[in-house]
Amino acid sequence: MSIVGPGEISPGPTHLSREWIPQGPLNIRATLSLHRRGSGDPSFKYAPNGSIWRAIHTPDGPGTLAVSRRGESVVGRAWGPGAGWLLDQMPRMLGSEDNADEFVAHHDVIAGLAHQGQGLRIGRTDRVWEALAAAVLEQKVTGREAWRAWRYIVRKYGEPAPGSPSMKVPPPQQVWREIPQWEWHASGAEPARRKTIVRAAGYDVERKADKLHLLRGVGPWTAAETRVRAVGDADAVPVGDYHIPSQVGHTLIGEAIDDDRMLELLEPYAGHRYRVIRLIELYMPMPARRGPRMYTRDYRNM
Repeated sequence: MSIVGPGEISPGPTHLSREWIPQGPLNIRATLSLHRRGSGDPSFKYAPNGSIWRAIHTPDGPGTLAVSRRGESVVGRAWGPGAGWLLDQMPRMLGSEDNADEFVAHHDVIAGLAHQGQGLRIGRTDRVWEALAAAVLEQKVTGREAWRAWRYIVRKYGEPAPGSPSMKVPPPQQVWREIPQWEWHASGAEPARRKTIVRAAGYDVERKADKLHLLRGVGPWTAAETRVRAVGDADAVPVGDYHIPSQVGHTLIGEAIDDDRMLELLEPYAGHRYRVIRLIELYMPMPARRGPRMYTRDYRNM
């Protein structure tokens, strides 16, 4: 493998590589974990050596990116037709454009979480469709149900990841549009989510990340979940989430709250509201459950 100076890309026998030195602290695992869709995600892997692998369908085709630390530097290795694009985009995925240094904590507990989470950045993948399709699968269902559907679709219709054949590259946008109805049923995704994805697949979402809410079936929650990942929107608030208001409420005032109250409490953090949510998700324990659990459905048996 050939590693060269920061910002440069060098060809190797089977891959390209790059070394980049981030400005300020960077927690790679905390930053990239946002893109993992459950422990069985075929497109995401924590390797035993500490590197983090992602399989992504880029504008240049499928590619695989492995990210690891070397002292103060971040080393990226990439395979496949999309290798060059992935290495060029890698700093943005790791939050090089995130204005984390402008964040000001207005609560002692948030100040403590920010200290604990030093190096957390809100990065951007620049792949709107990948984030949107996964977010739609997560609409109004448990994580277990959504991740099961994601695994099925990616394993069935994704191609082996370059450089890591055990992984799969999520299928490109046009492939999602062509998935037969019976395969959606086998994945466990019910007709409402299937129809939303198929309709959205007919639009050029990559250049219209700020217009996603205009798509039928894509509400504020789905648009926010997509924007956070695809364009690094540190202010996006997933209104309508089953857990987030309770987590925010218990962290800030010690009680469960609704979306309206959550927005009030987060108002002082305008510009960084999702950053607060992410800090709470990563570093605060889940509040004790007092209401009914969200029921995990299985449409494959219907």
